[in-house]
Amino acid sequence: MSLNTLFGEKKEAAVKISLESIAEYPEAPISLGTTLSNFTGDWRTFIPVIDDDKCVKCYICWKFCPEPAIYIREDGYVGVDYDYCKGCGICANECPTKAITMEKEEK
Repeated sequence: MSLNTLFGEKKEAAVKISLESIAEYPEAPISLGTTLSNFTGDWRTFIPVIDDDKCVKCYICWKFCPEPAIYIREDGYVGVDYDYCKGCGICANECPTKAITMEKEEK
């Protein structure tokens, strides 16, 4: 099943996906990032900002993140570790409820 099939072409409806069911999507392997000792966030210009009110805890952003930047908080929502976030925007692009927006980073 593709993500477009699951969420529809416009991704208007979100489905809560458990961590166990994430393994059902082999077309998007879980990233281990480049390395946990290599901070990669120093050169970005945009940062992801998460709106918990729109988040449905589907963890798709966590699955697609190419670095170990997205993590799951104790309350089940996702957070961003800005030491590792490159600001690529993949998480915002893949979020079915648009709970993640990319904002210009103030240095």
